[in-house]
Amino acid sequence: MKNKDTKTKASKDSKASEAKTIDAKGMTLGRVATAAAMHLMGKTAATFERHKYSGFPVKIINVGKIRITPKKLETLTHKRYSGIPGGLRILSAAETVSRKGMKELVRLATYQMLPGNKLRRIMMKNLEIEN
Repeated sequence: MKNKDTKTKASKDSKASEAKTIDAKGMTLGRVATAAAMHLMGKTAATFERHKYSGFPVKIINVGKIRITPKKLETLTHKRYSGIPGGLRILSAAETVSRKGMKELVRLATYQMLPGNKLRRIMMKNLEIEN
């Protein structure tokens, strides 16, 4: 029993130290979000298991320097629903960037690229975004 416990602890500790850093300077929004989603899901590792969280913590830096045109900011939209009838709001990316910054836009894009199951929240807790 001791060997099994120490193996699992060692594997968890080694994953914590293997945090992935993505430099978003000059990259497009989709490229940054897909790279983050792949690392969060664990698909870049040989130990990938679909039913478990087998990903890595991801840190995205230089988010303010993402390459995105003003026209693209106007055409991108996302939905926000308050839960009451008539509470669906469709927001443009430009409005989101002006209110909450580019960090929120990257967070939303990464969130939408993750699988829509119970592991999504666990994966998003391991995402850190910095300007």
